[in-house]
Amino acid sequence: MKSQYRVVVIGGGVVGASVLYHLAKYGWSDVVMLERRRLASGSSWHAAGGIHALNADPNMAALQAYTIDLLSEIEEESGQNIGLHMTGGLTLAGTPERWEWLQANYRIFQSIGIDDCELLTPEEAQKRCPIMSTDGVIGAMWADREGYIDTTGTVQAYASAAKKRGAEYHEGIKVESLEQTADGWKVVTDKGVIDCEHVVNAGGLWAKQVGRMAGIELPVSPLKHHYLITDSIPEVAAADFEMPMTVDLEGFTYMRQDQKGVLVGIYEIDHEHWAMDGAPWDYGEELFQEQLDRIENELTLGFERYPAIQDVGIKTWVNGAFTFSPDGNPLVGPVPGKPGYWCACAVMAGFLQGGGVGKTLAEWMIHGEPEADAWPMDVARYGKFAENKRYIRETTGQFYSRRFVMTYPNEQLPAGRPLKMAPAHDAMTQAGCKWGVSWDLEVPLYFAPKGFEETPTLKRSNAFPIVAEECKAIRAGAGLLDITGFSRYEVTGPNAEAWLDRMMASKLPGPRRAKLAPMLGETGRLKGDLTVLNWGNGTWWIMGSYYLRAWHMRWFLDHLDDGVEVRDLGEEICGFGVVGPKSRAVVEKLAEQDISHLTFMGCGEFDIGLVRAHVARMSVTGEMGYEINCRYGDHITLRRMLLEAGASEDIRECGFNAMLSTRLEKSFGIWSAEFRQEYTPAMTGMDRWIDWEKGDFIGRKAALAERDGNGPAKLLATLEVDADDADASGYEPVWADGKLAGFVTSGGYGHTIGKSLAMALIDREHAKEGTELSVHVVGVARAARVIGPSPYDPQGKAMRG
Repeated sequence: MKSQYRVVVIGGGVVGASVLYHLAKYGWSDVVMLERRRLASGSSWHAAGGIHALNADPNMAALQAYTIDLLSEIEEESGQNIGLHMTGGLTLAGTPERWEWLQANYRIFQSIGIDDCELLTPEEAQKRCPIMSTDGVIGAMWADREGYIDTTGTVQAYASAAKKRGAEYHEGIKVESLEQTADGWKVVTDKGVIDCEHVVNAGGLWAKQVGRMAGIELPVSPLKHHYLITDSIPEVAAADFEMPMTVDLEGFTYMRQDQKGVLVGIYEIDHEHWAMDGAPWDYGEELFQEQLDRIENELTLGFERYPAIQDVGIKTWVNGAFTFSPDGNPLVGPVPGKPGYWCACAVMAGFLQGGGVGKTLAEWMIHGEPEADAWPMDVARYGKFAENKRYIRETTGQFYSRRFVMTYPNEQLPAGRPLKMAPAHDAMTQAGCKWGVSWDLEVPLYFAPKGFEETPTLKRSNAFPIVAEECKAIRAGAGLLDITGFSRYEVTGPNAEAWLDRMMASKLPGPRRAKLAPMLGETGRLKGDLTVLNWGNGTWWIMGSYYLRAWHMRWFLDHLDDGVEVRDLGEEICGFGVVGPKSRAVVEKLAEQDISHLTFMGCGEFDIGLVRAHVARMSVTGEMGYEINCRYGDHITLRRMLLEAGASEDIRECGFNAMLSTRLEKSFGIWSAEFRQEYTPAMTGMDRWIDWEKGDFIGRKAALAERDGNGPAKLLATLEVDADDADASGYEPVWADGKLAGFVTSGGYGHTIGKSLAMALIDREHAKEGTELSVHVVGVARAARVIGPSPYDPQGKAMRG
């Protein structure tokens, strides 16, 4: 072991070994992995080793598909047998809703390139898994690329392949502390001290402690997980093929063959945390006693699904710990405020996702950003609020217990909330507000009559007519929307303007003006769909999506110049938007200064009644609107005054669901849907905001190459869909003459124009207005066509007033 490396990877499980391999593969061979015990200690050695390409999150499904492709390459490169058994796999649906969901997901998998799936009847499923009962099974989905591997062999394969590429790994070396230095990090071990530029926390069950060594409190916790392995089963032994990996969603179990018996794993509803502050340092290859009383219900369902196991013994019980994040996805990437410290932890499905995690982190570290959009597993998707122990306990427990429980798109889950609430939250609740959550904040969805409860569904819910009325108020009168759920960053200092000009691809607004501003990475791909406001006194604001606060602040601070200060105003500023043709009449009643001269995209400071506010003349709904930003302490007063002033204008409180409907009618894209890190300005239409004549800005060279080249293969288009009782929501495939032409980025119902709408990235040859297409909506093919952008008020007259 040397005293200096470029990268030190802490943890010798499958994730650490994958990170080591990918760093070496992409050219950084001066890297080392340190394992306190031996490779695959911790969760890796007792993992069930199942692999499957399917995941309810399409981004994670793509990550898993990459990992599966990599496994055979690793085996060949390392010369280490990984025990790969590609048996194929079944996912069973036991309720009509689940079967509907499975059919919808079958189509979504097609849109992201997973085309080795097919839908089966219960009888067809049983032919492929003859030891299973079809009782209660309505249908199933088959995937070719599912099976299992030998876990310890796979870790050894990653590590051996990395070593062949020049990397090092050492067992029996315990990291005891970390110290940040001017050039990186000092890693203190029980065998000596190592200096390095980068540290990777791949600590698995010990990730919490490795984070604390750097002053970081990661939102992770281990939970216990059971599986059993049976003795030999005559039906299995007699078969001339292996039983497929089978997931019984309603039974909370997964099953695969193990020698001549089977392995049955359980995601028990009655979850149990363990060692929330991190596993003991002397823990490694131990297991817990099985807890049959805690898994009795799920165990019974498993024995009923596979009757053959009722007649044989159980030769092995495994009750071991795995580490989970609040949403079950990994925590990957650079930690905000800790240069050179990287996370690769909370990968609860390490053998399924570890390859993709290693690839992502290595690309990020070496090239500055990963090839694919890493947001679903970015460590910056959480903020300081997620360090709270009760929050971690509630959210990780909720995820574990719901691992196989169906969650509907309109369903609001309770764990970890309510946490942060706008000051007027209680008053809005009394007025009927139904709440969702964005990051840590409760955000209004819609306002309903007393006693109303929304029914979870994949289709249009019973809140549909309520949202329709709110849209009507926005289009015909005045709507009041709590805009606390927008992010705001203050930029000041003598070099603020020059810094903003470099960060943003757009022209900057003049004094007392606002401007839409795409922000790009070095590769020319999107880093933000932001709004820049120039208050005219040397102070600038950047506004964007609330849940991206830590993510954007990391980007800003990583690129900060001398003479510039950037502050996140998310704990100081909130506000309300007044939108609709009567919005000016409402605001004028309260404004102490003449606000009639505030034109579209203008901004300034005004006295709105008793509140000194930052006001901007803009709205994402496509109507005339005013965004009134105030201090947190003024929020309750501002709401009361606006409601009183708007009473004669029939003002109505509205939520984000109405805002999303009205923005679709304007073809306004949103982040994580139309705009993502892997998309470019030309693909999404954001290139129309780029100032090509100004000086250099981040991403300019790549954006120019795209502009002056052949253009993107796919373009963002607006579709009208002949939907019935459901609307597209995202990732549904778009077809042209039976061939895949693209996918939906987001969709919903346009209540004003009375049409189901979708925005989609589709092949440029099919993106012309009038092109006939089809879209699968909740698994059912629907006719669709490309329409012109902004089907409501295409000239934008309403916004401009």
